[in-house]
Amino acid sequence: MSADLPDPALVVLVGPSGSGKSTWAQGRYRAAEIVSSDALRSVVGSGEHDLDASVEAFALLEQIVAARLRRRLTTVIDTLGSDASRRLGWLASAREAGLPAVAVVLDTPAAVCRERNAARDRPVPASVLAGQLSAHAATRPQLDEEGWDAVVDMAADVTSEARVVAAPRAARAPGAESTLRDGVVLQLSRFPAEVDLLPWLREVAGAAEEVGFAGIALMDHLIQIPQVGRAWDPMPEPWVTLGALAASTTRLQLGTLVSPVTFRSPGITAKAAATLSTLSGGRAFVGVGAGWWEREHAAYGLEFPPAATRLDALERAIETMKALWSPGTKPYAGQHVSLPETTCYPRPVGEIPVVVGGGGARTLRIAARLGDGCNVPSDDAGLEKVAIYLELVGAAGRRVEDVHATVLDLPLVGRDRDDTWRRVEALRRRTAAATFAARHHAGTAREHAERLAGLARHGVSTVFVSPLDLAGADDVHALGPIATALR
Repeated sequence: MSADLPDPALVVLVGPSGSGKSTWAQGRYRAAEIVSSDALRSVVGSGEHDLDASVEAFALLEQIVAARLRRRLTTVIDTLGSDASRRLGWLASAREAGLPAVAVVLDTPAAVCRERNAARDRPVPASVLAGQLSAHAATRPQLDEEGWDAVVDMAADVTSEARVVAAPRAARAPGAESTLRDGVVLQLSRFPAEVDLLPWLREVAGAAEEVGFAGIALMDHLIQIPQVGRAWDPMPEPWVTLGALAASTTRLQLGTLVSPVTFRSPGITAKAAATLSTLSGGRAFVGVGAGWWEREHAAYGLEFPPAATRLDALERAIETMKALWSPGTKPYAGQHVSLPETTCYPRPVGEIPVVVGGGGARTLRIAARLGDGCNVPSDDAGLEKVAIYLELVGAAGRRVEDVHATVLDLPLVGRDRDDTWRRVEALRRRTAAATFAARHHAGTAREHAERLAGLARHGVSTVFVSPLDLAGADDVHALGPIATALR
């Protein structure tokens, strides 16, 4: 069997004496990464077979495992792996540390285990090995129910290939299968004034999960923007609202699109995002931009510096957030930012993607060099900027497969042709109907899905959709074909 194992990660070996656990681990990991109960019996007792030293050896093992996981270091536990309570404790520690947790089962025939055991200088008593083999047979079904990120069955030949590869992100909560890549995210840009907001949000989020959206994004504005509604329309603070959505969903990615760096210190945004990541089991992302609307800054007493200064702040913000999300509490000295320490707890569960909004030349360079993705409009001009962004990613020495080329789409979605044009008339204001319909690709959900699927040819990995007149859960259910357009 061949398997790719995440790194860093918790790896728990499961198998009786003679199954080849230690040989398997030593062929793939550094000695410092392997925590062996046998080896620790040698440290605190007379040798690895000194069973009288087992209590002290396992106490030391637990200390070492806990210390390594706190530092997010790959930790390979080499024991029999048949003690369910110990396994669940290690699994919980990995979850707390935000590391993937993998159980590797050595599926070695009993006869081979007995043969290897008999060849040892100090063989395990036959009755003890028989008990281990029986316990191992009962353990394998339990693993599937315990919530491991992967259970890898290795054949009797311990030279079977299992490569250790970098883990792109750490463990997620059960049910958190969706990712930003190759997905469609629903952006909520308008909120009702006439109903209770929290039940409305729960219903909309539930519908989004039901139909298959990859996530929900919230605009980050202090006043409703004129492109969407009236200044006195509700505009909830997004990070508070995302916390409510984290408690109401199990699978959706959650984040802003986008948060202006002029609104908050980047350290505060980093703390909010890390907390959201923890509360949601690793489902947070951050959209960030330089800000553009002077009115809301003036209304809330915020400075609105020139564009060049705001872009400088954007570079500092991304660097600051990533420094605070990194392992440890060490000082940080980077290109634009120096921090005396990077103490930010709770730590995020895995990586938090940073998507940079804006299509200006410098913004795209910042996104390619420092961010994890860009966001531009889905029109022809935006698609040209996607191509530029992907070229800049390559020029920065990064792989385009590792970034998120995202677009924001503002569709007008009708249930049929008549309903579509009724909506055009209701929304177009003074814009000519044909112009308005073309600008928003007015059509049915199925027609929009076909159009969005074609964006992948331009390198687009993620589409944020913000339907013009989404009023509630019923409208979200009608977007089903759009939700899965990129799959």
